Amino acid sequence: MILCLDVGNSQIYGGLYDGDKLRVQFRRTSQARASSDEFGVFFRIVLRENNIDPDKVKNVAICCVVPDLLYSLRACCQKYFGIDPLILRPGVKTGLKILYRDPKEVGADRIADAVGAVKLFPNKNLIVADFGTATTLCAITRDKEFLGGNILPGVRLAMDALESKTAQLPSVEIVPVTSGIGRSTIESIQAGLYWSNVGMVKELVAKITAEVFVDDAPLVIGTGGFAQLFEREKLFDHVIPDLILTGMRDIVQMNR
Repeated sequence: MILCLDVGNSQIYGGLYDGDKLRVQFRRTSQARASSDEFGVFFRIVLRENNIDPDKVKNVAICCVVPDLLYSLRACCQKYFGIDPLILRPGVKTGLKILYRDPKEVGADRIADAVGAVKLFPNKNLIVADFGTATTLCAITRDKEFLGGNILPGVRLAMDALESKTAQLPSVEIVPVTSGIGRSTIESIQAGLYWSNVGMVKELVAKITAEVFVDDAPLVIGTGGFAQLFEREKLFDHVIPDLILTGMRDIVQMNR
């Protein structure tokens, strides 16, 4: 079995694969720093509560954009699973050709998303939109070339900025809306957050397509915590919440 961990700025998203089957999914905040023991006990309890013997885990893969957590997570894997985890970083085989000016700058989460998308949709041009703490769009060619993309504040980060940097604007629930006009402060914030992201995705997908995929339109894949929020707007050809875990599982198999 393969335990895959996506360590983001807000949370740790984990999944356990038995072959190609995703048996267990779980989430834990990553904002509260934890020791290797706290991580280890948490992971083993989660697996046991889902009727999985933790000792059956044979591989652990970590995709991490929070470097401060890597030491504790690696020590946790060594102590509680007897495994030296695969950490997605430069030098790990991914099957991608990274065309960034400096390939080492590409976030591990974006690489894992790209690998997962290529695995699920081979021989297709792809744009992957990942709605996490930051929202990212990545362009990948049918030849597995990672071209680059966009990085911008995520939905919740934008809301938190409004709340913390203004005197009178409150925190609101992030929900899909139908009207472009809010008739209260809360409705106005919700409409602004929702429709600005809809417009952003449409514009960036159109721009990327016109620049690099004009003769062969890409599939647009939505993933991340807020992707399903926009599902009714038909922004994506597919919404795959666990795309990054799929990518990490495939990377483990490439590096055995």
